[in-house]
Amino acid sequence: MTGASSPDRRRFLTTGTAVLGAAASAMLWLPGTARAAEGTLPDGVFSLGIASGDPLPDGIVLWTRLAPDPLAGGGMPDQVVPVEWEIAEDEGLGKTVRRGVAQARPEYGHSVHVDVRGLRPDRAYWYRFRAGGQLSDTGRTRTAPHPHARNGFLRVALASCQNWQHGYFTPYADMVEQDPDFVLFVGDYIYESTPSSAGPRRHEGTGEPYTLEQYRNRYAQYRTDPDLLRMHASAPWVVTFDDHEVDNDWAGEVPQDPDKQPHDAFVARLTAAFQAYYEHMPVRATAIPNGPHIQMYRRLEFGRLVRLNVLDTRQFRSDQATTQAGAEDPSMTMLGAEQKTWLVDGMLDSPARWNLVASQIMMAETDILPGEGKLWYYDAWDGYQVERNALLEEFADVRNPVVLSGDRHLTMISDLRTDYSDPDSEVVGAEFVGTSISSNGDQDQAAFHAQWDPLKADNPHWKFIDAHRGYHLFDIHRDGIDAQVRVMDTVVRPQATPSTVARLRVENGRPGVELA
Repeated sequence: MTGASSPDRRRFLTTGTAVLGAAASAMLWLPGTARAAEGTLPDGVFSLGIASGDPLPDGIVLWTRLAPDPLAGGGMPDQVVPVEWEIAEDEGLGKTVRRGVAQARPEYGHSVHVDVRGLRPDRAYWYRFRAGGQLSDTGRTRTAPHPHARNGFLRVALASCQNWQHGYFTPYADMVEQDPDFVLFVGDYIYESTPSSAGPRRHEGTGEPYTLEQYRNRYAQYRTDPDLLRMHASAPWVVTFDDHEVDNDWAGEVPQDPDKQPHDAFVARLTAAFQAYYEHMPVRATAIPNGPHIQMYRRLEFGRLVRLNVLDTRQFRSDQATTQAGAEDPSMTMLGAEQKTWLVDGMLDSPARWNLVASQIMMAETDILPGEGKLWYYDAWDGYQVERNALLEEFADVRNPVVLSGDRHLTMISDLRTDYSDPDSEVVGAEFVGTSISSNGDQDQAAFHAQWDPLKADNPHWKFIDAHRGYHLFDIHRDGIDAQVRVMDTVVRPQATPSTVARLRVENGRPGVELA
């Protein structure tokens, strides 16, 4: 990224940019308050790094969590700790534009979420924290373009599914080098599975997390991965969760195994999981959980180029069907009535050239029965046929809808059609299902093709499928989206060699996606 004084060819052109006033740039540092705890904190309070997220044209969320003993609850004293923060226009932080003091509270795991406002649109900024005489690393972030900016460029990295036990998070090392404007993470930031010695790394603890401290420890372990730490410090993130942040295949307040997790116990588990999620993510105070509920679906604007609709496909869904008839039940919902109305209205009324939907799970059909008939994965949108098909009918009236998904641990890039029982039905959009960062480890490519290639005839809307680990990278212009499938040669070792296994293109005004 470049600083505010050095825009490069990739950046948005903005007009009417506000300049920070003298009063704003001279906010007090309040050193006496923030330094009262100097010398009283254990060493290593910034072991979990720093992050930023949810960029606005004039603001950004800055995050850290004080945790000198990260895998044992955090290791902080049971007291409120003042944390200084500052954000500047230069990497050396000589041109500070905002600074202040936040309170790291024990009831929120000594996490800090600073919602900085008064920044300039489409600008790179650098930031850091200070607590107890200890200084964090310096992070880099970026604000969104001016709301009326029409021209320019946006680079987005799509990531999901990072299982600690299946491999190292090596795709992030390459992602840093690709310099995205933001990272879109669509679920499975942690896995709740029990520790296993079968893979290259082992989960902490002795079993699945259920309590708040256990979830905190699991997040803390993931946050110690060096490539993940570096990517969080390099660009803002926009995040949402899928199932493994709580429990595999949960839906609403129904766990995967209700015979083993009574309702009250699962509600307590949801409450703990959501609080730990908030404590470790760079999200605004609107996401502070209310017991077993958290507000996660939201909308972000990037000038007139992109409107990003971030979905929550877990809290409001009906429990998964178990039969084809169940999947075709019109009462089945993935989004719930309120969220569905919010999504459709926001897409139909959008002023943006591209309308992106961050969906944790695959929307296009996956028919896994060769030949006549259909067989679906009921946990994906295929298990909610009526609602999915009605939504795709709405897409026909939306300008350039593109769905960005995860969950599958495979790259599956497809046309979105109004009727998957009719291969000639209208194409209304494109979907990119990103592969995993590490989940499933180094997959057997021959076995993958033996399983999936015979299904291509039953899924003619698929344009590209692959089973390497990695992420997707999108260069978004007004005339089109250029996509790269970036993959690693391995994730079972701490270093890997990246490459681009496929390039694809979505043209403005032409629904669907093609290999470039």
